Amino acid sequence: MSDFSHFDSTGASRMVDVGAKAVTRRVARARASVRMEPATLGLIRNKEAAKGDVLEVARLAGIMAAKQTSALIPLCHPIALESVKIDFAFEGNETLGIEATVEVEAKTGVEMEALTAASVAALTVYDMCKSVDRGMVIGPIQLEEKSGGRSGKWQRSI
Repeated sequence: MSDFSHFDSTGASRMVDVGAKAVTRRVARARASVRMEPATLGLIRNKEAAKGDVLEVARLAGIMAAKQTSALIPLCHPIALESVKIDFAFEGNETLGIEATVEVEAKTGVEMEALTAASVAALTVYDMCKSVDRGMVIGPIQLEEKSGGRSGKWQRSI
């Protein structure tokens, strides 16, 4: 178990001690996709959904979620985030791409905040559109890149 940072040598869970780590610029970018019927994507694109502007509500939900990550994910450190950005892209006629970028100067990374932001933005799209398309599919949700800290830069190669 000692290979996992959230467990000690006996297997007990623990919050990682970041006290001795250096403060560095930390950036993480995560992505989620929501696949849906073309007509549903059209409603989103044209801002015609019954519940309002789906993308703006999802953007706010993603930002709010990033700020609440430590309350949602056990053992995450509370971090005073400096920037949370949510972008959307229409990919073909059936897929909405969601990208969350989180930045901070801190002793620990913001990968979980970016993943949480992308996930909750996708869930919000589902919630706002489920009355017309219950067959929507969320995923994959994945980290695309991170930088900062001792481990430096990592970027998805596929």
